[in-house]
Amino acid sequence: MKSLKFDEKGLIPAIVQDAETKEVLTLAYMNEESLNKSLETGETWFYSRSRQELWHKGATSGNTQKIVELIYDCDQDALVVKVIPNGPACHNGTTSCFTESLWKNEEEATPTSNLSILSRLEKLIQQRNVDRPEGAYTTYLFEKGVDKILKKVGEEAAEVIIAAKNRDREELKWEAADLLYHLQVLLVEQGLPLQEVIGVLEERHNKK
Repeated sequence: MKSLKFDEKGLIPAIVQDAETKEVLTLAYMNEESLNKSLETGETWFYSRSRQELWHKGATSGNTQKIVELIYDCDQDALVVKVIPNGPACHNGTTSCFTESLWKNEEEATPTSNLSILSRLEKLIQQRNVDRPEGAYTTYLFEKGVDKILKKVGEEAAEVIIAAKNRDREELKWEAADLLYHLQVLLVEQGLPLQEVIGVLEERHNKK
């Protein structure tokens, strides 16, 4: 703590990063008190520059962040807080506050893992739930409510069973994709992060 360099207002920037996916979730600020509370509680506390007060992330929304590791840079004037998020980091309901691309070099862009589509799909569904763009199928599902979403999950699960029973690999591929999509819509509607489901799989795997 003594080696950290706070600015003239007693603040230090804190970059919050998902410990599992490595995605940057948000940029906030800490003072000594919020940093101490973060270390004591194991959850993120920040200092609001606009309200000029401490705030516990998720105190009202329930979207807390469990701290896995807290590191500082070579100049000792910035922090990276690695967390396991319990829900969206952004007040807009998205996983990360960083959702808009300013510029991207397509030629130099590193190809992403195929499995990362699940995380990207979750973000898109979360954003659809917030924005509710007219004409979007995901908007239609959210507006119809949980009963409609549950019906679609059931229908797609049945289609997967039929495709598998028919030994139709091509059909099974498409129906399984539909099931995964509708399941993620349901998880977002229920406020259950996909990472928590993955966490259960990892816990079961580690017990073997």
